[in-house]
Amino acid sequence: MTLEIRNLSTPEEVRSALGAFFRSMVGLPPLTLDAATITDPGRYIGALDEGRVIGGTDSYSGYLVVPGGTRVPHAAVTHVGVLPTHRRRGVLRRLLAAQFDDLARRGEVVATLRASEAVIYERFGYGVASSARSVRVDARRARLRPTHPEGGRIVLVDDAVTTSRLRDIAGLVESPGSIGLPEPWWELQRLRRAGDPASVHVAVHRTGDVDDGFVIYRPEGSDHWFESSERTITVTDFVAANDSARAGLWRHLLSLDLVDVIDIAAVPLDDPIVVAVDDRRSLTLGPERDETWLRLIDVEAALGARAYAEEDPVSVAVVDPQLPSNSGIYEIGSKSVRRTDARPDVTVDVSALGATYLGGTRWRQLAAVGRVTVHRDDAIRRLDVLFGTDRLPFSGTSF
Repeated sequence: MTLEIRNLSTPEEVRSALGAFFRSMVGLPPLTLDAATITDPGRYIGALDEGRVIGGTDSYSGYLVVPGGTRVPHAAVTHVGVLPTHRRRGVLRRLLAAQFDDLARRGEVVATLRASEAVIYERFGYGVASSARSVRVDARRARLRPTHPEGGRIVLVDDAVTTSRLRDIAGLVESPGSIGLPEPWWELQRLRRAGDPASVHVAVHRTGDVDDGFVIYRPEGSDHWFESSERTITVTDFVAANDSARAGLWRHLLSLDLVDVIDIAAVPLDDPIVVAVDDRRSLTLGPERDETWLRLIDVEAALGARAYAEEDPVSVAVVDPQLPSNSGIYEIGSKSVRRTDARPDVTVDVSALGATYLGGTRWRQLAAVGRVTVHRDDAIRRLDVLFGTDRLPFSGTSF
């Protein structure tokens, strides 16, 4: 095998790479969209064997919201795959190494992805930084409590002409784990909805004269809608920039006529809906599952960008075999983060640090299973205070 790893330079190469990705995933439907229009130009890295693309890794540019509200430069990694004929030859390792170098050159501080397999990415420095669960609502039983806020006004809009409006709303969300994505990703979502044979409904929430939330849903089994004994809608997108928008969107969903069941694929683990209804058994909560896999590309910049709670500083030794410039000792305090030559209080690998970065995994959990080496008593307690957040991280966005 004569392998070449490089950024793909032509639309034809990008189309070949995305075709290889779909083949590598086996269970995905055939690709019907033009890959060149739904990818971020210049970011697809391919593996070529004698000039033929046999694998690749792609990403979208944008930002990630970290605790404290700062938006750090971020790469949403996607379309990672190698043809079955070229597996177990180190192709994926070389692809991801090239991508790390590429992201570092671009000044992107973190990368995240959604993992098709749960045992691949930790060895490349990714850690599970946020989790989610599904929720199924029996709308025949669920009633919002009298104390539940009214929310603002709901406007139904035409999905075909509203992509920029939805993108602007998503840009208002400031909760940890939220991400911003570029125009090609939004175009991909629009094309997917346009190709859905079921009708798609888009409801926008307004507080005063500001759009600050939206929900997108579609009916299941619309051919037999009126005869069905369990008319179900699937919510594909639920985006709320504040509590008023969240309240108004839930009120809209639960007020829909001719709807018996509401299925939402992903909500935060601490979503308020579980305490918003008067009959908790009207909700069926799915199991917790990994959502955001996070990789720190620039540890010092990433640690310095997020906010910390008030506590004495802790010196953390970070080990990063793939990006050795990240390896070192960092003094993390409520006011600043800096490199230091001091003796470390704990030692951790970069994947475990990534898991704690958004506040979704506690240091105590990692220490209990040996993923943190503790050199000083009380360091874990202090780290959990420093990294603590007022809400669990959540993205709610697939890519």
